[in-house]
Amino acid sequence: MRNPIWTPAIDQVEQANMTHFINSVHRDYSSDINNYSSLYHWSINKPREFWPAVWHYCNIKTSKEWDEVLVNENDMLKAGWFNDCRFNFAENLLCRRDEHPALIFRSEKGKRREISYQKLYQLVAQTAHALRNDGVRSGDRVVGYLPNMPESVIVMLATTSIGAIWSSCSPDFGTRGVMDRFAQVEPKILFSADGYFYNGKWIDLMEKNQQLSKQLPTVEKIIVIPLTENSPNCSGLNNVVIFNDYISDQDKTSIKFEQLPFNHPLYILYSSGTTGVPKCIVHGAGGTLIQHLKELVLHTDLKPNDRLFFFTTCGWMMWNWLVSGLATGATVILYDGSPLYPRPETLFDIAEQEDITIFGAGARFFSAIEKADVKPVKTHSLEKLKSILSTGSPLAPESFDYIYRDIKNNIHLASISGGTDIISCFALGNPTQPVYQGELQCRGLGMKVEVFNENGESVQGEKGELVCTAPFPSMPIYFWNDPDKKKYHEAYFEKFPDVWAHGDYVELTEHDGIIIYGRSDAVLNPGGIRIGTAEIYREVENFPEVIEAVAITQKWQNDVRIILFVKLQDGVILDADFTSLIKNTIRENTTHRHVPAKVIQVTDIPHTFSGKIVELAVSDIIHNRPIKNIDALANPESLEYFKNLEELQTE
Repeated sequence: MRNPIWTPAIDQVEQANMTHFINSVHRDYSSDINNYSSLYHWSINKPREFWPAVWHYCNIKTSKEWDEVLVNENDMLKAGWFNDCRFNFAENLLCRRDEHPALIFRSEKGKRREISYQKLYQLVAQTAHALRNDGVRSGDRVVGYLPNMPESVIVMLATTSIGAIWSSCSPDFGTRGVMDRFAQVEPKILFSADGYFYNGKWIDLMEKNQQLSKQLPTVEKIIVIPLTENSPNCSGLNNVVIFNDYISDQDKTSIKFEQLPFNHPLYILYSSGTTGVPKCIVHGAGGTLIQHLKELVLHTDLKPNDRLFFFTTCGWMMWNWLVSGLATGATVILYDGSPLYPRPETLFDIAEQEDITIFGAGARFFSAIEKADVKPVKTHSLEKLKSILSTGSPLAPESFDYIYRDIKNNIHLASISGGTDIISCFALGNPTQPVYQGELQCRGLGMKVEVFNENGESVQGEKGELVCTAPFPSMPIYFWNDPDKKKYHEAYFEKFPDVWAHGDYVELTEHDGIIIYGRSDAVLNPGGIRIGTAEIYREVENFPEVIEAVAITQKWQNDVRIILFVKLQDGVILDADFTSLIKNTIRENTTHRHVPAKVIQVTDIPHTFSGKIVELAVSDIIHNRPIKNIDALANPESLEYFKNLEELQTE
């Protein structure tokens, strides 16, 4: 058995929320529960006891308790949770109303704003009354085309306090990408910024706002939130108002929180859209709140005096997850801009200045700062930092080493994984257990996660499909415009009957941790052998010359062969010696079947807006198949580098 890379100290375990929760369950439910393993198995075997225990431990506020915790347990698509319960999502995020900082905003331009819980409540009250005066009612859609700024949180809370549905896109989406999403849900009100800053550049949004105003006929009013200019030029926009003017006439200091069912629609999130028009995934208020609090309070050990940061945009579900931290009374740190501007240490400057205790970012960020030779352990005082979170793509084993070596050695590192589909995680961290290099520590409480082989058999110690075999509260309540749930069924339940197949190619380890090898739809299959792309990326991205890589299979001579594309540092050329070195390294550390037939240098690699590499788009382009939704890509111009490559026509 491998040795852990980190083990929590005894006092860390004793003080953890997870330990306190285990003790309460031991006392109130079962004397057999005394560690995480026993707690996990109780949570999946006794959902009618587990989820109410989370509800009470996390102090979720209700106006009416439930009659039944779970109905239709044996049918995932028909399962229902906490029947007849009434509560309000925003009310739970605004329970704290003192001078403690709720939000701290930092931008790459050096701007800083701090908003207390008392002030946040007041601003939400003013915004909610303005929305009500504009006729916004429960079930209406309010959307945001916004950077990650305090007003994004304020208008979301105001919207959900009414029972209206919130949806957002980050401003790096093009007009077509925004339309592909917002046009489907027919919003009544649109909030947008005047512009934003990224990587030292000012990006104006007013022209895009004009286009959206013409193409979204259901929008009755556009509210512009100034970020880059004090007085934006709103000419060309009809029914437009500046945010401060919008709320200035509202002298209301209290909020009417609509009391709504557990499954009342809260958020509309969107699939990546790389295989067609994005699916509109509707998440319920109750499932989102209880799942987020379980993950934040228990798995992340978030406490009221913590300061929680995750580098995200409003177009990624990690924003929704981050903002739920307000329900714990903690301080949420918002950042908008490039994480590497004006220097690669920028986010650690902020972590030091703001006393961040929990710091999160995508796996690509940690790879990028390692290649930039960032070593905060030598340059920054991060004494308050207790946890680092990583998601978005598998965190390479070498990145585990980098974090403990060059950021902080006494820290809880949690690689977490779930997705937009569940607005939460299937596998994540546990502050009371050891961390093993390359592994997600555990399956989430209450999530009956298994690994199925191709025959639908549950396996451990083998690679297979990540599945969930029992219902959980944060399943989507439905897809928009999918009344018979046909799209919903096709998305998750076609592969294995009545079993959620998530699309990740993984392994359940001897420690009950999870290793992710990539997306199952991107699994390489040369000679009938299944290979996860992450296994190849791990080896090639260890080279400092390699910024990133993408691996796909090309149809070749009645079989398929692996093609590896690499994006290299400026000035580096992929010559025969470097190609041989890459292939030999892959062969030595994996198997000969992992070795690509070709290694080809490209200038850029396509990503989604959340930073995920899009293997399917590359595969489509080299096989001359149409790209179904090019607007889902953050950098669609990168596909040009893969067209008509001579190297793909030869041995």
